[in-house]
Amino acid sequence: MMLDQREDSEQLENIKRKYGFDKSVGAQYVHYLNDISPISWHSNNTADFSHLKRFPNGYQKLFSIGAGQLVLKQPYLRESFRYQGKSVSALIGETFPNTAILAIAAMTIALILGISLGIVAALNKGGIFDRLSTVFGTLGMSLPSFFSAILMAWVFGYILSDYTGLNMTGSLYEVDDFGEGVYIKWSNLILPALTLGIRPLAVIIQLTRSSLLEEMGQDYIRTARAKGLKGSAVIAKHALRNAMNPVITAASGWFASMLAGAVFVEYIFGWNGLGKQIVESLNQLDLPVVMGAVLLIALTFVLVTIIVDLLYAWIDPRIRN
Repeated sequence: MMLDQREDSEQLENIKRKYGFDKSVGAQYVHYLNDISPISWHSNNTADFSHLKRFPNGYQKLFSIGAGQLVLKQPYLRESFRYQGKSVSALIGETFPNTAILAIAAMTIALILGISLGIVAALNKGGIFDRLSTVFGTLGMSLPSFFSAILMAWVFGYILSDYTGLNMTGSLYEVDDFGEGVYIKWSNLILPALTLGIRPLAVIIQLTRSSLLEEMGQDYIRTARAKGLKGSAVIAKHALRNAMNPVITAASGWFASMLAGAVFVEYIFGWNGLGKQIVESLNQLDLPVVMGAVLLIALTFVLVTIIVDLLYAWIDPRIRN
């Protein structure tokens, strides 16, 4: 695929040697781990898999081990098969910010609306709004992201486009009609952010409602009311803060999973993010880009989980004790 019509035995051997395809699967795996590790071992006698020449100022020699040396370097995700000579890190760096903006916008919408609607549903337990929120939560969780994306694009970007002013497809950065410059078009963010936020919104509404109802039945709430505190103060200063733990747990998991769930949404809306890049790389069998994207999503999930664990102690003082 990389050689196109120029394939011959010599060039094929060079390609295999360059990417390590002439090694066993186990050896290829070990070399890949060595490449992506910040601390890695590299031979003094061969350039195979070292890639240090690509980072003349990006590594620091630590000490020698056997016939090689241990170095501190930036992780190397290798090169794209599709874009010859372009690193996976560069490709991800071009698309990941767009996905991060989309995920942050979707989660912001889900948190603001979800917590607000969950509070209203809890305060009106058994009422019409409470029952409607339950129905919405069920529908929101049941709709696959690719199906809801198609519906949103068709209804608001096509049928009602004259009223909404929204397009079916479009990315954050658009080229002007004369091709002379690039500008940011924030309206293209609305539909994919709403679509991506539907499922976490449904979960947050139900979690906020059930958690707040549970806290409202605790003894310390009855004590606060007995002391003469207003209902709004009891909810805002006591019940709601303690009820946020399960909501934050769900929000953190959803935020990280949005990076993976954005694959379908970005592809349908034409949003030039990491998800769309993954689909295109899979279609082109550009496996280094796919592996690099998966590693980044996994790293983001771990970092978000750590941050949430640290937030627990600030939100709920009982955890610090």
